Amino acid sequence: MQAGTSTARFDATALAEIVHLRVLRPVDLVRDAVQRIECLNPELNAVITTGYEKAIETACRIDPDLPFAGVPILIKDLSCDVDGLPCTEGSAFLRGHVSRGDQEYVRRLRAAGFVILGKTNTAEFGLAPTAEPRLFGPTANPWDPTRTTGGSSGGSAAAVAAGMVPVAHGNDIGGSLRIPASCCGLFGLKPTRARNPLGPRSGDGLFGMLAAHVLTRTVRDSAALLDVTAGPAVGDPCWAPPHEGTWVAEVGRRPGALRIAVTRRDPDDQPVDPECLAALDDAVGLLESLGHKVFERDMTELTPAVGSAIGRLFGASVDWIIRFWSRELGREPGPDDLEPLTRLYWERGRHVTGGELLLCHTVIQDFTRALAEATETFDLWLSPTVAQLPPKLGAMADDDPRAAEAVAAGFVAFPLVTANLTGRPAMSVPLFWTDGGLPVGVHFLGKAGGEGPLLRLAAQLEQARPWAHRWPDGDQPQ
Repeated sequence: MQAGTSTARFDATALAEIVHLRVLRPVDLVRDAVQRIECLNPELNAVITTGYEKAIETACRIDPDLPFAGVPILIKDLSCDVDGLPCTEGSAFLRGHVSRGDQEYVRRLRAAGFVILGKTNTAEFGLAPTAEPRLFGPTANPWDPTRTTGGSSGGSAAAVAAGMVPVAHGNDIGGSLRIPASCCGLFGLKPTRARNPLGPRSGDGLFGMLAAHVLTRTVRDSAALLDVTAGPAVGDPCWAPPHEGTWVAEVGRRPGALRIAVTRRDPDDQPVDPECLAALDDAVGLLESLGHKVFERDMTELTPAVGSAIGRLFGASVDWIIRFWSRELGREPGPDDLEPLTRLYWERGRHVTGGELLLCHTVIQDFTRALAEATETFDLWLSPTVAQLPPKLGAMADDDPRAAEAVAAGFVAFPLVTANLTGRPAMSVPLFWTDGGLPVGVHFLGKAGGEGPLLRLAAQLEQARPWAHRWPDGDQPQ
């Protein structure tokens, strides 16, 4: 391999090995990724701010023996500070705001040798399952540029799917890593609560619901990133159960014969696209061929009372977001600072009292216990990741916020948020493509602290049904 050869077809683990062997320098990886972003981003609009000059300077002096020396990465522009780069969270309210200092998660990425090239597009404050903020415009899905990437980590998903970078940061409060993974043909793991640090700006991250990790093409990259980022930071309000050994080692272990519950019906009986059910049936067949026991079992624990608590909790979270940034910026949002959907959610959340919020916490904690009891007799819960194929761009960014909300609700009808509410790990795995060429993921909900079993199964599925060779244009990017 010669300098100047495209590195797009390699995952982060392979790129690191190339640098360790002195085949390429860290700066070669960075410059190559910059060229790809400049080539691909005008069509996709995945990257909304860049820091190329600093990135190249960093790559020129980085230790080539660091675990991921020179491997390029992008950071989602939401709840993750990168020193000197704008932090807008997709909102005109934060226009011009620049981060002063790195978040702990970013510090750990840098310490491992990753080089940050910029930040990726997201929905305003991550409140929609798409990446179409009015401030920056929509991110297009590389598999079909007329459709959404999913969200809210949509910019990161598009960047990885198109081959701009091998991995990109994202976060997840109700499916924001797993939904775009499904839409863009990627592996998306949402770790156990507090597995990765969120500070110093965030404590437990919206009542413990927020989790940070990455979108990747390969399972081993997702595991390897956990190895360099996981673990509590000083002052963190809660810790994830400790893990013995490395996460990468889990990728090489057999999962054993698992008992897997499967549901093909969402709790509100909303319609499910036949292609999403076909993806589920295909996964069931693959799992059974690998020796796993799969049986039907709906999540009856998710009652209307729990759904109501989720809605109030979400509304209160939006009120907190606006109050937080009003405090940070020293002003409240003006008439043109927030999108209609955000204002709708904010208005709902402002009326949730402290007592009501605590009652919602009680309901969620009861649900967490009920789910723990229900899953004592099996290992994982399988469902479609999404209920519909990726909607057309604009459908979830409508001027009528209730119309946008209805489209979003039908799209993400399966309750991925249960992983966030209960603190459990979960993943979307890309095993299926429609006849029209769109990827459709399937979703596995694990047990608290159980990233290991998920990674083992994902690696087994990846070996049985490889996906990393698939690219949106059919060929590997140049």
